[in-house]
Amino acid sequence: MIGNLDLYRIFNVVSGSKSFSKAAQELYMTQSAVSQAIRKLENELEIQLFYRTSKGIVLTNEGKLLYEYINSALGMINVGEEKILEINKLNTGQLRVAVGDTISRYFLLPYLEEFHAKYPGIRLNILNGTTLEICDFIKSGKADVGICNLPIHDENLEIIPCKEVHDIFVCGDKYRKITDKPINFEYLMKMPLILLERKSNSRVYVENFFNKRGFQISPAFELGSYDLVLEFTKINLGISCVIKEFSKDYLERGDLYEIRLEEEIPKRSIGICYLKNVPLSRAAGKFVERIHKV
Repeated sequence: MIGNLDLYRIFNVVSGSKSFSKAAQELYMTQSAVSQAIRKLENELEIQLFYRTSKGIVLTNEGKLLYEYINSALGMINVGEEKILEINKLNTGQLRVAVGDTISRYFLLPYLEEFHAKYPGIRLNILNGTTLEICDFIKSGKADVGICNLPIHDENLEIIPCKEVHDIFVCGDKYRKITDKPINFEYLMKMPLILLERKSNSRVYVENFFNKRGFQISPAFELGSYDLVLEFTKINLGISCVIKEFSKDYLERGDLYEIRLEEEIPKRSIGICYLKNVPLSRAAGKFVERIHKV
């Protein structure tokens, strides 16, 4: 049947124009070549498709039946081809991004805005979750890419660092006096600490840093929202560990003050991750390419 596709295309044009000569002009073929193609199709199907009359050609009943199916099928093929071209040009499709609240608000939003403005036909589907949940979204096929806190150790994922961040401790006015000079870890552990909940990758990273130095963190508050961490600290409920790059507004306004430690917490990265052995869609590839330029 695949081999007859060109014959069916010719048949479709002849049926629509009801003329071998008009069909030949439309197909940029000779009239003889069109006639031979129709004759070949009739021979292969073992049926007559047209009546030849002095006034032109007329579809037989069998020809009319075939034309209904062929015209519909070729129409669907054309629609399919157009859709593929639209996808290649990023005029249609979808981009599924898994990301946490904090990174979404303080890092990703400008890139989503830019991508949507450039490719308005691409439907954005944003999935919210922790780093572990983001990895699961990707591996289960629910998300094309994830943007999350690193490090991540998963042999199934391609991981690309795209922005360095620094974990720092901050305080409000009540504790401002301790910002005059670096404080040691013993003193820090005695303070009322405000941290993100345990399942967050940021919390795990900071806890591991202190555990390796023999200190166990016992926070006074464990919160599920980064914004709440900032606000609790601002009203002097304690001191908190935040990402410096995501807290600039609070620091610049003087709502919060950075506390220097005797040993700084090593910088880490925010990264893009996606499945290693599964090709990215064109939309996802363009999105990753843009963020990777950061």
